[in-house]
Amino acid sequence: MVIPVHDENPVRRTPMVTYLIIVVNLALFLAEPIPKLSLSGTPGTVPAACQQAEFFDHYGALPTELVHDRQLARRPPTVETNVGPFRCPPERFHKVPVLSVLTAMFLHGGWLHILGNLLFFYVFGNNVEDRLGRLRFLLFYLASGYVAAYGYALAFPHSVNPLIGASGAIAGVLGAYLVLYPRARVTTLVPFLLFLPFRLPAWLVLGFWFLLQWAYSSGGGVAQGAGVAYVAHVVGFIFGAVTIRVLLPRRRPAAPRWG
Repeated sequence: MVIPVHDENPVRRTPMVTYLIIVVNLALFLAEPIPKLSLSGTPGTVPAACQQAEFFDHYGALPTELVHDRQLARRPPTVETNVGPFRCPPERFHKVPVLSVLTAMFLHGGWLHILGNLLFFYVFGNNVEDRLGRLRFLLFYLASGYVAAYGYALAFPHSVNPLIGASGAIAGVLGAYLVLYPRARVTTLVPFLLFLPFRLPAWLVLGFWFLLQWAYSSGGGVAQGAGVAYVAHVVGFIFGAVTIRVLLPRRRPAAPRWG
């Protein structure tokens, strides 16, 4: 894995939407009923585990609900304890599957989950916003999240593991950046080389990231405890890379100059 920390790619204006999305994600994360002292967000008690499971069931996106466009019959979640599985007390709530994708995009399962997502978004989101414009960028970000979530749901239509996190939407931004700025230099930390910084081209950093997600997605895995699906990363990235050119604002031709 590589960790981008800075890109040498200046913007023409302040990326307000990028900053706003980061602030909203952090604010909602701090409001979530999950442990904040744990990097992974793993609850320490059974009541806390049940509360967290119910919260993610309520506001996360369940693939089978997305495919069938209806809420599942309520089943109390089961959490693992030191003495075995424990069935939580039942709670009733109503959800609209299509709207659950929107809420899921702004939830995270722990500090590692949210900081990893927002670091990539901070490094690469500003330039994509700069090219698209603020409103187009916001719509593109949300569309990437929706396409990523539904892409995963179609791949695993019977899954009842809630999807949470901004990574599907951010993957769309990464795909767009790769197409727009493949040669931009990105300062990157490489963990297996003692976190030494390297200046690498964006095509190498983001291409390696995409190939890694593709490799993980071959197992259909979901990140343990974080509700992040690797297939959603792949789908979001491809969507962003394919659609970004179509969404770019058209430049008006220069007015003729008469000599």
